Amino acid sequence: MDFSLPDELSSIRDAVLRICERFGDDYWLARDMEGGFPHEFHAAMAQDGWLGICIPEEYGGAGLGVSAAATMMLAVTESGAAMAGASAIHTNIFGLHPVVVFGTEEQKARMLPPIVRGESKACFGVTEPNTGLNTTQLKTRAVRKGDRYVVNGQKVWTSTGQVADKIMLLARTTPLEEVRSPTEGLSLFYTTIDRTRVDIRVIEKMGRKAVDSNETFIVDFEVPVEDRIGEEGKGFHYILHSLNPERVLVAAEAVGIGRAALRKATAYAKERQVFGRPIGQNQGIQHPLAKNWMELEAAYLMTMQAAWQYDNGLPCGPSANAAKYLAAEAGFEACQQAVMTHGGFGYAKEYHVERYLREVMINRIAPVSPQLILCFIAEKVLGLPKSY
Repeated sequence: MDFSLPDELSSIRDAVLRICERFGDDYWLARDMEGGFPHEFHAAMAQDGWLGICIPEEYGGAGLGVSAAATMMLAVTESGAAMAGASAIHTNIFGLHPVVVFGTEEQKARMLPPIVRGESKACFGVTEPNTGLNTTQLKTRAVRKGDRYVVNGQKVWTSTGQVADKIMLLARTTPLEEVRSPTEGLSLFYTTIDRTRVDIRVIEKMGRKAVDSNETFIVDFEVPVEDRIGEEGKGFHYILHSLNPERVLVAAEAVGIGRAALRKATAYAKERQVFGRPIGQNQGIQHPLAKNWMELEAAYLMTMQAAWQYDNGLPCGPSANAAKYLAAEAGFEACQQAVMTHGGFGYAKEYHVERYLREVMINRIAPVSPQLILCFIAEKVLGLPKSY
């Protein structure tokens, strides 16, 4: 069993890190303080073809798997871009997967190349204020009228909504009381945002100021039938196909942020002198950082196992969820320890580690909470009764 990074993935890592070198700590600190989407970084990734890493070659992509995408996203966050950099391109990697798998040839040819070239930016309209992860209870309605659907409803946590021109939208086309199963009657659309009918309002938040999050209010928004992905009423099943890849990518991103934080903390511990000796000589500093390294490496192995399983058509739900859980916790612990290692300076923005700590919280919260992952593993792996 060979655990070394394959040449292809090693080359991807090196190439992405070379791009990231052009966007150093000062760039991301400015984006964190001033806001503003990192258009320059997005364009650089698009120029070298990385936005289409998982999109088939015939539509301009690289046609690579989740292992390659995870390697890329880990390199982005590990460079110090953290979640501001990752979230600027994250949706391009997994968001259009339903189009790749379930779209018609006409839809793929129309929808995928602009994303690969960086000409379009997409946002995700799934989560709602009163349903959270209980996706089958979505209230947003899409009513067909001739060759169009008229959509009304509300979404929340719509990332990149301020800069996106497209939205992947999940809405109920058949009322809940009229379907045999709650998973039926939801339809998926990928369409152009009409801002006269879609009001997208920024949510001020804890971190990742460069990539906006929003509340989205939809009133009589008309969506052409040709922008519906797959069959009407099957949207929930289509969305499921992107859930495991997303968990793997979020896990990889968390490992990357943790590694960036550990790198900063280790460098500081070597240089900082207190009582005539570097603080890194003290076991009270050494041991937590050593523990962080071990936790991050273990999480990385689980992440790449889940990616390998997905790419080889094997069941990967338990591994993908476990990877997301372990990586988010390991990344958080490493970022927290980096702040503590810096002492008072860890609280200062110029040392960057407080930014990592704020941004790594995303990986713990989204796209699924650690508690629900524990419920999933208990039920699906251990065979315990469903608890919710």
